Amino acid sequence: MTQDAAGGPTTRNDEEHAARQAAPHAEQDRPEARLAKAVGAAEHALIEFEIAVETFRVEVENFSRLHHQKLGPMYARLDELDAQIAEARAAHSGDPEDLRKAQEARALVLPMPGVDELFHDWMDSDGLSPEAAAMLTEQPVRAPKRVRPSDEARKLYRELVRKSHPDLAQDATERSRRDEFIARVNAAYGLGDEARLRELAEEWAAGPVPAAPGPSEREELYARLEWLAQRKELLTVVARELEESAIGAMLRMAPDDPDRLLEEIAEQLLAQVAEREAELAGLGK
Repeated sequence: MTQDAAGGPTTRNDEEHAARQAAPHAEQDRPEARLAKAVGAAEHALIEFEIAVETFRVEVENFSRLHHQKLGPMYARLDELDAQIAEARAAHSGDPEDLRKAQEARALVLPMPGVDELFHDWMDSDGLSPEAAAMLTEQPVRAPKRVRPSDEARKLYRELVRKSHPDLAQDATERSRRDEFIARVNAAYGLGDEARLRELAEEWAAGPVPAAPGPSEREELYARLEWLAQRKELLTVVARELEESAIGAMLRMAPDDPDRLLEEIAEQLLAQVAEREAELAGLGK
């Protein structure tokens, strides 16, 4: 038994209890502990940001693909009608200027593609686009069903990314495993495949989660903070490019229902086709 500061008696149990209470505070005050907390917050923020960027990227790619698939024939029909109208006018007037315009309009129907156009949309975030891979493997391409995957698919995707994101890896081996897994998650989400996403969730739950010790706690934490900052800068550039793209601008016009936007554009194109057909019929009289 000892005397405390006020002169009262204390026991060894009292001293041990006080030491146990002070230990957590001392641990929290360690520079490494504060740094680890900052790293954890930065990791969480980066993952949420990357989820938002990847979600928007999928919508941009799906919108672009469906825009080409559904509306491409309408644009082609409009080009053909414009060429026929110009040719009918030139035949009627015989004016050299009308003949020149008719030739230009016809040239727009089937233009010779340039090198950039030949390779446009052949590459996506995972390498070859599905269309390009289908051409090389002679396998049918599986088109997305809609621009925005279902709510359930989006929920499954977010849960999987938060659990298996490569940025949570602590060594190269674990990161490689997560990179490969997240690529399959992104592919399934891009197609809105709920069943596949559920299979991947079961696979991840059953898989190993190896613990990887770091060489030097403080140095590794500082390096991780720096890497997270660089990764965020890269994602910011990607997000800006997506938002400033033509498809991104179109998606911002209908953030709540991009599939309806496609329908509205189709309705407008059909109306233009009807106008052109009526104009061409009038020239033939």
